[in-house]
Amino acid sequence: MRRDDLLDLNDILQHPGRQLSVEVSTELADEEDLDLVKPLEGVLDAISTGNLLLITGEFTTRAVVECARCSGPIETDITFEIDEQFPVVGVPSSMSHQDFAKVEADEPYPLFEGNNLMVEVLLRQNLLLNFPVQPLCAFGWEGECPVAKERGVAKGTSGAGRTEFEKLKNLVEGSEG
Repeated sequence: MRRDDLLDLNDILQHPGRQLSVEVSTELADEEDLDLVKPLEGVLDAISTGNLLLITGEFTTRAVVECARCSGPIETDITFEIDEQFPVVGVPSSMSHQDFAKVEADEPYPLFEGNNLMVEVLLRQNLLLNFPVQPLCAFGWEGECPVAKERGVAKGTSGAGRTEFEKLKNLVEGSEG
């Protein structure tokens, strides 16, 4: 049975120096926690040095994320690069008919089935690492956000902070406290 999300890297692993370049476009349909507006697209490059498998690429998508202040939906562009290295063990079959090279990935979650890369797993992992940490809607932390106001989230202007910082703030503003 052939799976569409598997990329066969056996040929480049058995012939160090060969390169594989693949255009990828996926909606990551199996991922319920991701809300992509546009497919995740980019080019994935793989090359074997004999003892390392190098995988690089650049990807872009547009996703809906939640505002850190008001929890409203925000569409944002996400761009990221992949630069991964995986150890290769064994002797490539092009150099010895008694052995063959295979990827020895020691990831907590499997990225390979034999010498086949699970592309969508790798892309999902890198996409999640590149999501904005605290995305904000157009109103930011200080603006009058109608969604935040409706939900009872106060505007971030309360003056009650740490006293040492309040004293510094007063010095900067020219008044004493």
